[in-house]
Amino acid sequence: MDDLSLLFTVENGIAELTLNRPAEGNAMTPEMLVALEAAWDKIENDPEIRVAIITGTGERHFCTGASVSKLEVGQGTLQNKPNAAVNRFSPRMCRVSKPVICAVNGLANGGGLHFVADSDIVIASKLAAFMDTHVSVGQVSGLESIGIARRAGLGAALLLGLAGKSYRMPAERAYQLGMVDLLEENAAGTIARARELAKSIAANSPQAMAHTKRAIWASTEMHDPVALEFGWELLKSHWAHPDFTEGPKAFFEKRPPVWNTDPNAR
Repeated sequence: MDDLSLLFTVENGIAELTLNRPAEGNAMTPEMLVALEAAWDKIENDPEIRVAIITGTGERHFCTGASVSKLEVGQGTLQNKPNAAVNRFSPRMCRVSKPVICAVNGLANGGGLHFVADSDIVIASKLAAFMDTHVSVGQVSGLESIGIARRAGLGAALLLGLAGKSYRMPAERAYQLGMVDLLEENAAGTIARARELAKSIAANSPQAMAHTKRAIWASTEMHDPVALEFGWELLKSHWAHPDFTEGPKAFFEKRPPVWNTDPNAR
């Protein structure tokens, strides 16, 4: 990416996004938000990319939210625009259909919680922590806290959102609540585990993973039986896809499968 505040690399089908503003806790600037949207668009539309990892530079901070030094009151005319049109910096905001792993290398605060709430798999260092300081600086935690409630429960979201700067949730507690899926000893171990997992995920059928992801996330937005019916329709739609027959065939022939990456085959 042109903006060095976000590093973007692709290797062996794995895209890696690194928030790169360690001097300010990897806080997000308007320029970084634009770069993030472009990166997610690239990930979604490049058939060679199978999975993505998002992490931060260093061992102290993952992302401390919006850059206070760049924060502008009202952001111009943003108050007249809907959330979906304005906020497009996380994978879920951009409707990324490919698997996304969040590697939390350090403190995740405020807007940084969006990546935790909106990624598919969260891996964290045992030295990481989670907090939400919005109310401590007179701001409303009205978006990321909703995602945290979905992932870790109402109590966790309320504790973080109302306690503000007075409370940091340890990674161990976040793991107990389900906000974190895997724990590693330190930041180096966290990114190493993320890369190892991404490599395994990249070997799976892209189409099958996209539909699996859609079905699971839909369950957080729909009630039964609608969610189950939606999942069933996704499952059936895959029967006509080449990967549906290629997977079992490769298994019985004891060879790696050759997955179809043509988006028109979806």
